[in-house]
Amino acid sequence: MEKRQETGSSELQRVNRILSLAGLTSRRKADEWIRAGRVAVNGKVLTEVGAKAVWGLDSIKVDGREIPGYRKRIYLMLNKPFGYMTTLSDPENRPLATDLLKGVSQRVHPVGRLDFDSLGLLMFTNDGEWTYRLTHPRYRVPRTYKVTAEGNVGQGAITALTRGVRLDDGPSGRSKIALIAGNDRQTILRITITHGKPRQVRRMLESVGHRVIQLMRIGYGALVLGDLKVGRYRHLETDEIESMKKLVGLHL
Repeated sequence: MEKRQETGSSELQRVNRILSLAGLTSRRKADEWIRAGRVAVNGKVLTEVGAKAVWGLDSIKVDGREIPGYRKRIYLMLNKPFGYMTTLSDPENRPLATDLLKGVSQRVHPVGRLDFDSLGLLMFTNDGEWTYRLTHPRYRVPRTYKVTAEGNVGQGAITALTRGVRLDDGPSGRSKIALIAGNDRQTILRITITHGKPRQVRRMLESVGHRVIQLMRIGYGALVLGDLKVGRYRHLETDEIESMKKLVGLHL
């Protein structure tokens, strides 16, 4: 493969990184694609996972289709309202969280999920590697929620949740819990988890006999929702992006 970094047009880099930066997959998955013969550069099917190319100059195809051109990395935080899907499409035509990203011309994807009936901090990006690391259980990125639950969640239940409870798909893992307010009718808690199983916080509360009335994500890694209004989004600041990348072993 011809090396073109001396032209100054772009940078020679590993193909798996290019596929990740293009938002197509993680580097690890890209290596699997390469081993499977799904990736070609300048018409030649790759077999070496360490192969390099110049994004924007070399022709890079996955399954015969040219990958997207280089795009500036974009990182967004949305305060997701109740009743929006975090998928990029929905067969039931329910509202999508991406519908709220007015003025964002680049294609972005959500970083993880936030349930249809949950609110709060939801990130979007076109950085595939960033998404992979922030959502993979290996990196144990903390997520913090403000939870309103039915009834009086007593100290025994809080202790059980802190130590971890058994769910139908395995243990929840330890969590950090702070009691904000409570009475016989309902209890408000701040819960931080690192496992991130589907609907985990709701299922954790149900396992100790309390139904969740409202769940809002207020923190993700080094990020906090702050005073961002419901339904609005903002671009992350450079120091926020750097903090999140350091958290999962990436660098600007």
